[in-house]
Amino acid sequence: MKLANQVAIVTGAGRNIGEDISKLLAAHGATVAVVDLDKARGDKVAADIVASGGRAKGFVCDVGKEADIEAVVKAVMDEWGHIDIMVNNAAISDNKHMFDITLDEWNRVLAITLTAPFLFGKHVGKAMVSKGTKGKIVNVSSTSGYYGRNRAVAYTAAKGGVRNLTKSMAIQLAPHNIRVNAVVPNKIGSPVGKSEFDPSRKVVNLRDRPGLPIDLANAVLFLVSDESDFIVGTDLFVDGGVTTLMPGNE
Repeated sequence: MKLANQVAIVTGAGRNIGEDISKLLAAHGATVAVVDLDKARGDKVAADIVASGGRAKGFVCDVGKEADIEAVVKAVMDEWGHIDIMVNNAAISDNKHMFDITLDEWNRVLAITLTAPFLFGKHVGKAMVSKGTKGKIVNVSSTSGYYGRNRAVAYTAAKGGVRNLTKSMAIQLAPHNIRVNAVVPNKIGSPVGKSEFDPSRKVVNLRDRPGLPIDLANAVLFLVSDESDFIVGTDLFVDGGVTTLMPGNE
């Protein structure tokens, strides 16, 4: 198995993209810390993995709080002794015009969507270094980090920040044999922060179908496996080719 004897942390893992990432990594041999704010959701995903013959455990975490992040990293180290893979998937969106968003709402979006990947990267990175682990970190970015939107402002700012956070993390952690990359989805699965998937949601891309969580999970699996050993600091677009199209092309 590609990920045998490796331990992975996946945030926002109780549904949608995070759920599929967790299950796919487990299917390839990883022991998965299923991290979610909703205990019931996280525990269910972990139970599904165990029922399928894998290894997993749910961990409750508000990724907007550094104390929670430190506690999860410590708990995973105490449970399994090492961390090999970190997938920063948790995010929320504001879906608001800049005239309407409050400062508290702005700060919350940035805390969960941008600051949390930094803090998990920091604390997991330290844990990896302490064990001499050949680590892999994948940040889930978004096409919203490359273009402006008329119905979101904090989310686009946060995902834009994830782009350069990934590159700086890659540079700073490379001497420790830790690879950092990002995946860049577009309208994959249910909207950010929601559980319901609407297959009729309008998409414009080169595949003529909505993106599915497994599409992104497959990309993450590639980036945390040895097949991508020479790939570092990159943004892997998993967008159906939408960013290849000029505005107005349908």
